[in-house]
Amino acid sequence: MNASSTLHDTAPAQSLSPCLVALLAFCCGAVVANLYYAQPIVELIAPAIGLSTEHASLIVALTQLGYAAGLLFLVPLADLLENRRLVVSFTLAAALCLASAGIAATPSVFLACALLIGLTSVAVQILVPLAAHMAPEASRGRVVGNIMSGLLLGILLSRPIASTAAAVFGWRGVFLGAAILMAVIALIMAVALSRRVPSHSASYRQLIASVFGLARRHAVLRQRALYQALLFAAFSAFWTIAPIELIRQHGFSQTQVALFALVGAVGAIAAPIAGRLADAGHTRNGTRLALLLAPLSLAIGALPGAGYLWLVVCAVALDFAVQLNMVLGQREVYALDPHSRARINAVYMTSIFVGGALGSLVASPLYEAIGWSWFAVAAALIPATATLLFLLRDEANRAQA
Repeated sequence: MNASSTLHDTAPAQSLSPCLVALLAFCCGAVVANLYYAQPIVELIAPAIGLSTEHASLIVALTQLGYAAGLLFLVPLADLLENRRLVVSFTLAAALCLASAGIAATPSVFLACALLIGLTSVAVQILVPLAAHMAPEASRGRVVGNIMSGLLLGILLSRPIASTAAAVFGWRGVFLGAAILMAVIALIMAVALSRRVPSHSASYRQLIASVFGLARRHAVLRQRALYQALLFAAFSAFWTIAPIELIRQHGFSQTQVALFALVGAVGAIAAPIAGRLADAGHTRNGTRLALLLAPLSLAIGALPGAGYLWLVVCAVALDFAVQLNMVLGQREVYALDPHSRARINAVYMTSIFVGGALGSLVASPLYEAIGWSWFAVAAALIPATATLLFLLRDEANRAQA
């Protein structure tokens, strides 16, 4: 499939070649990585732009805030405007914002760029539903799963890549290099993607109002969003604190922490597995596995006297569980209303990132107050809540059947 084809919501989907799926997975990973480049190099950025250490966390916070705003207010446009043009436009805008951040000399300019980097990187959340439209029903779960594996790899690899690149090219080189990559990806997507013309017709205000209407209408969407938000809260809390614990208690260097993050990326293999489970009709069993594995993995990390190898096991298992449940959830919510996938995705992903932000917010004070083992226990209770809710809902459904 190429740029000359046009998708309409009522038209049958065509097969996607493995090469195109791999290309879309790479593009998703590269775009979402924009959200995380700054995290490991904040201490390099802040003094260079004259930002005080107590305000340095604003760099990451504003990027996440921009992304959340984009999910809610920009992603729904994909149900109103032609999709390929949106993806390419947002990606080019992200390139401009990254380049501006790379040359920023004052805190105000850089922080404004950080906000806009998050806002424009929502291109990835238009690209995933577009890929779902392009794929036939029989293989949609597998296609989404493979593309989501690229997205998760982008999240997990962005931190070690940023640390390594900053050591060689400086922190400005990280942002300028990402800007060049975004420009290249915009060109690739302009050529590789099909045009998709939505059938939905409404004003922008009606479109945003309908986002909340979809959340009220579909119980499955609310449930899936809640499960994944709880898992992502634990995921974010873990990845906020694990590097600190490894440095303080196990004597890790920044390079070793980067290697730890790379090992955690093994959990990305869950995405294609999840897609195949969904296509084969095993969504319920796959969800049960994911929701049981997440708290169990954190419980392993909480074992008294556990060495760093147990933290590696915890990281891989937790990443696997979070990715497995995310893809299974996407497959299920995308099936609710093919004409509203972008808005459904906005509800789903906004909920997830709100959960992740809250997990990160409470992680540091909790860890400082109670230490690693009790922190891991507390973090395990978050996905355990999702597990309990799912099992109660599953039992209620069985009783009604």
